[in-house]
Parts: sequence; C-alpha cells; structure tokens
Amino acid sequence: MELGKNLPARLFVYALLGAAAFSVAFPLALMVLNSLRSNFDVLLSPLGWPSEPDWSVFARVWSEAQLGRAMANSLMIAIGTVLIVCTISSMAAWAIARKDVPGWMVISLYFLATTTIPIQMFMFPLYFLMAQLSLINNPIAVIVIYSAIFTPFSLFLLRTYVLDVPMELEEAARIDGASDLRVFTSIILPLISPGLLTVALIVCLNVWNEFLISITFLQNAESATATARFYQLTGRYGNNLADLMAVATIIALPTVVFFVLVQRRFIEGISAGAVKG
Repeated sequence: MELGKNLPARLFVYALLGAAAFSVAFPLALMVLNSLRSNFDVLLSPLGWPSEPDWSVFARVWSEAQLGRAMANSLMIAIGTVLIVCTISSMAAWAIARKDVPGWMVISLYFLATTTIPIQMFMFPLYFLMAQLSLINNPIAVIVIYSAIFTPFSLFLLRTYVLDVPMELEEAARIDGASDLRVFTSIILPLISPGLLTVALIVCLNVWNEFLISITFLQNAESATATARFYQLTGRYGNNLADLMAVATIIALPTVVFFVLVQRRFIEGISAGAVKG
C-alpha cells in the first residue's frame, strides 16, 4: 500500500529528472550531429540526421583553429587555480572551524559577503590593475582572479568537513609533539580529502567553461583559453555552422568525459558536505 501511495510522487520526480536530463543531453547531441554534416545540410535542416558523417572535420578544425594551444592554456589555468584554491581554502577552513583566528566571525562574514557580489562589478578596476602590472594576456592574471572568486565558496564547503573531524585526534597528535603543520597535513587533509576532491571538480569545470574573464584578460591567440578561442573563431567560422559545431564539440568533450568519470565522487562529496556540521 505504501508503494502505491508513493508511486505518483516517484513518477513525478522521475519525470522531472528525465526532463532535466533531456534538456542537457539534447543540445549536446544536436551539436555533435551537426558537426558531422555539411554546412548546407545544417542550414537546410538543423534538426536533421547526418546521412554521410564526416569524421575528418575534427582533425581539420583542430589544426586550422589551433585548438591544442588553447586547450593547453585552459588546462594550465584550471590546474593552477585548483592548487591555489584548495591550499588557501583548506587552511582557512581549518582555522575558522576551530576559531583559532582573532576576529574569525568578521572574517567569515567577509568571505560570505564576497560570494554574493557579481564579478562584473570589478571588471574595470581589475582590468586597469592588471594592465598596470603588465599582466594582460598573461595566465597569471586569470589564475589570481579565479582563485579569488572560488576561494570563499570552497572555504565554507571545506569548513563543514573540518567540523566533522574529532578534536580528540588533533589533541592526541599535539600531545605526541606534532606541530600545527604536521596536524594539518597528517590529520586534517586526509580526512577532508572528499571535500577537496569536490572543490577541485567544481573549480576545474567552472574555470574550463568560464568566458567573460578569459576573453577580457587573454585577448591574443597565444594566451587564449578554449572558450576565448571559440569566441575568436566565430568570425572565421561564422558562416560555417558545421565547423563551428565541430570546434564546440572538441572544446566541450573533455569536461563531459571528465564529469562522467567522476560524477559519483562529485555527488557523494556534495551530499556529505551538505549534511555535516
């Protein structure tokens, strides 16, 4: 009887999840299918099926558009940002969770406030600052900006994991003569590793797909990220939608594959962080 009562609710939830999955999968499938068709066929029928798929288009646009350099830039920036964010946010989360910092409440409120302010408000002063530092078209500029954007969110997420670490473990380590650095590296970091993985995934995916900051601070072809390079190519392939879809497919493929491979860990990390502390 209970199963019968819950059946309508379950069907409703499944319908919502199915609609959400379709809204994500359909544009991706359409992008891939149109990349395998001729430009004439795409313009004639955007929802059509490729009669003779042209797989060579991916190798051609990879070479013509110089996507290798752009994707390498994106990967370097993503790795640099992840390392900085995970290092700073984990240390700050430990200190704030244990209230070992004078004025920790003010610091927490400050970091919380920064998560509510859109980055667009700071684009002009940031641009002038980076120009004065000669960091325009330098990956260091966007790494610093991305790190500042994602650190507050990561701090509060990791704080929930630190709160779940028993204080007795830290006290026992200090009795044995362990320094704060040893306690942090040997006890805190291993126990909050699921949270660090979640932070790394969120930061990596967002940095790879980010457009506004990358196109503002990385303006030439040598320093452009994958998304910025895609924008630069819209003029070249603007009248050739098939090639443009092939470029978009190549750029999107790493994030799709990456998320599929780690989605279970990602969901487990988010769920665990939501119920702790």
